[in-house]
Amino acid sequence: MQTRKLGSQSLVVSEQGLGCMGMSEFYGRTDESEAIATIQRALELGVTLLDTADMYGPFTNEKLVGRAIAGRREQVVLATKFGNERREDGSWVAINGRPEYVRSACEASLARLGVDHIDLYYQHRVDKTVPIEETVGAMAELTAEGKVRYLGLSEASPQTIRRAHATHPITALQSEYSLWTRDPEPEILPTVRELGIGFVAYSPLGRGFLSGKYKQPEDLPEDDFRRHHPRFQGENFEQNLTLVESIEEIAREKEVTAGQLALAWVLAQGRDIMPIPGTKRRSYLEENIAAGEIELSDEDLARIEEAMPLGATAGERYANMSTIDR
Repeated sequence: MQTRKLGSQSLVVSEQGLGCMGMSEFYGRTDESEAIATIQRALELGVTLLDTADMYGPFTNEKLVGRAIAGRREQVVLATKFGNERREDGSWVAINGRPEYVRSACEASLARLGVDHIDLYYQHRVDKTVPIEETVGAMAELTAEGKVRYLGLSEASPQTIRRAHATHPITALQSEYSLWTRDPEPEILPTVRELGIGFVAYSPLGRGFLSGKYKQPEDLPEDDFRRHHPRFQGENFEQNLTLVESIEEIAREKEVTAGQLALAWVLAQGRDIMPIPGTKRRSYLEENIAAGEIELSDEDLARIEEAMPLGATAGERYANMSTIDR
């Protein structure tokens, strides 16, 4: 697998990472043995960046990732996140960016992962009640102590990114980005490019919608949290399905899947962008990785742009957008 430089602080990663969230929660039934096999297969295929967070599970996904990479730590650029505070029973507490919480969350993540340092440590969501300088200042202390190597933010606004970066260099911004979520293009991407910050695209397959697998909301498992997402409901679903059908048509002509085409599109948006498609199965992992071999011509990109232009997707990204720093 090819590599990409993430930001300007010398962090080099595989051109695709692996999002591990769905292995523990949110996307229906889980299978721990298959999840571990998927992580280990990803490493065999050259994936180096593994993405998790303390809230996934909650707390169980970091433990799963830790078991999967035992004895293979040197192969992994390990990314995790803090800030979405949850209780052991899964209930929600708050977004928390207080300095004392940053430290306690990091110590807990290190223990669950079974490692002595985290390569890339993100603030998962911006705490609007705490100055970003205080949160990033606490994160910077962790780098000075060797517990964290690089710092990241997730779903931060341009203003927050600039203030954070002035406090301590930010290596990566992780935000949702795909053909059906192009919100970062007008302001976020120009900001991180100006500052030399890498961009990590989560949900590059539109939470699976761009795969063409879901033709009606009932195709989702009953306990799948996507059933509560505005884009997966009612008229929004129908409108978005029409968009995906246009992508499927282009994909058929190129003899690839719709998901592979969507992933190739993200990869084509710049070498400073790195997608982290999430999957809990080896078969989908291998399909995603094969997307790296797809070459898109200017004509292909123009057709894709026509099929799914900026702003075409129906519905908000989340039912509650108040947690997003905009």
